[in-house]
Amino acid sequence: MIKVEGLTKVYDSDIRAVNDISFTIPKGKIACIIGTSGCGKTTTLKMINRLIEPSEGKIWIDDKECHEMDAVHWRRRIGYVIQKAGLLPHLTVRENIELLAKIIKRPKRERLKRSNELLEMIDLDPSEFATRYPIELSGGQQQRVGIARALMEDPPVLLMDEPFGALDPITRNTMHEEVLHLNSKLGKTFVIVTHDMEEAFKLGDEILLMDKGEIVQKGSKEDFINHPKNDFVEAFVTQQLNRDNL
Repeated sequence: MIKVEGLTKVYDSDIRAVNDISFTIPKGKIACIIGTSGCGKTTTLKMINRLIEPSEGKIWIDDKECHEMDAVHWRRRIGYVIQKAGLLPHLTVRENIELLAKIIKRPKRERLKRSNELLEMIDLDPSEFATRYPIELSGGQQQRVGIARALMEDPPVLLMDEPFGALDPITRNTMHEEVLHLNSKLGKTFVIVTHDMEEAFKLGDEILLMDKGEIVQKGSKEDFINHPKNDFVEAFVTQQLNRDNL
């Protein structure tokens, strides 16, 4: 479960990148944050992960509030996936997956067992893929490895920042199905930032539409289609869906 209350980020120039937003994502659900460029969606994600510290507000994961522990230990409770996976090119697939576990000195045998489990979970045979380098993988395979790395320490929450934006449509659709399968199998809470309304509708149990640092509507696909809150929401949804249907 993720709970955000009164979350705000103000920069030195007095610009409110995120302004007093609140939401709750139940355990095991997928929330998609969508909006125009500069609306605050990635800033929100980074505040949940404490890559950016909030100016105001509180964040809970399950029963823990973010300031009850230091930022490093907080981040270890969160898996983080970025666009193009962000794999280190000089490390093998296994070394990328095990990176955090190695930093915190997990025993080698434990790391090996866990990385093999994760490779099998994402349908990459360890005997074939563990020793490959990122350049030897397709875009979809790289993204799978990025997800496996994020799951290495078995966090309750997975944050994904436009993870499929650089993939071709066929691979992107395959990754959507795999994320839904992982969510169902693992029961973790996912937050996915996207610029694609069709993607949000497909993946999100809850969708949060942001504009100018604020949440202008949150709800299900049906809420957005049948009950848009205002003209901005209606225009955003209509333009996105018309674009995708061209």
